[in-house]
Amino acid sequence: METIPLETHLRSLLPVDGTREALITSVIPRLLQSVAAVADALRKAHNVIAAGTANTFGDHQLNVDVTAENLIRNAILNCPSIVKASSEEDPVERPVHPASSSSPTEQYTLAFDPLDGSSIISANWTVGTIFSLWDGASALNQLPSRAQIAAILGVLGPRTTAIIALRMPDTAPSQPVQTCLEVSLDPYTSTWHITRPSLRLSPRSTYFSPANLRAAAEDEAYMSIVNGYITRQYTLRYAGGLVPDVVRMLVQGQGVYLSPATAGSKAKLRRLYELCPLALVVECAGGEAVDPVDGCRVLDKEVRDCGEKGALVCGSAMEVGEAVGKLLVGTGEMGA
Repeated sequence: METIPLETHLRSLLPVDGTREALITSVIPRLLQSVAAVADALRKAHNVIAAGTANTFGDHQLNVDVTAENLIRNAILNCPSIVKASSEEDPVERPVHPASSSSPTEQYTLAFDPLDGSSIISANWTVGTIFSLWDGASALNQLPSRAQIAAILGVLGPRTTAIIALRMPDTAPSQPVQTCLEVSLDPYTSTWHITRPSLRLSPRSTYFSPANLRAAAEDEAYMSIVNGYITRQYTLRYAGGLVPDVVRMLVQGQGVYLSPATAGSKAKLRRLYELCPLALVVECAGGEAVDPVDGCRVLDKEVRDCGEKGALVCGSAMEVGEAVGKLLVGTGEMGA
């Protein structure tokens, strides 16, 4: 079967007026190039050890965390349209290029998690890289549903793949750009090929992924939800890594991922580097992503600080709605 080049496919989706030319020819290719570089570095990292350093949040860094961060930073140096960047390892928005550089017509801010899955990487499990791309010179104090225009989930496992989500709120209402697709890296030619041109989540599911499960010990609602899945013979699909768990839902076309928060087991996911890009990907595939603490859509809340955290329920829309409803009742938020 003849494969359609990624650039050709993107051109068929995005405006033809040239306003997103750099996104097509430079930004997305450079980010995918960095995914391939990180995957190659992991294959060559025979030992995964502590780097002896910590990021700004106080999390201990692994040698592969530092390597992934450096590879991505180097890749975006060759992308003039990415004017600012911050990461989970260095959570401050900084200019990518010298102040003397020319100002490109297209300007994007990149927020990224260079290597998501530190707790499972030593076991040689699949991990991921998360990119969130925002219009303009900052991702902060903007409504994600309008300013975040792309997200990429790099999947670093037996195969190197990536999920690309695009949403352009400024396009014509009659032809809105919203898509979610999968691409795979050919290890022999180092080229990316479209493997699934459209990923869609069905409203219902029989798969569940319960993250932050220790919260069930103090949250009766969460315990009831998990027990309900078991009673109804739902299938457990949980790898312990955010990227592989969410990507599994996407390629299977169904699923619900839960990471609630309680007083004793607080929210773990950082909004800028994990929640917002995951929410965009899930919504572009027809699903929902909600913060179960207040019942708000993840993309309806501005990120005001790089360190903000939040809870998450995402996936098949009806499953998300039912789970969030029960969690809100348990916290007394419903109808408050």
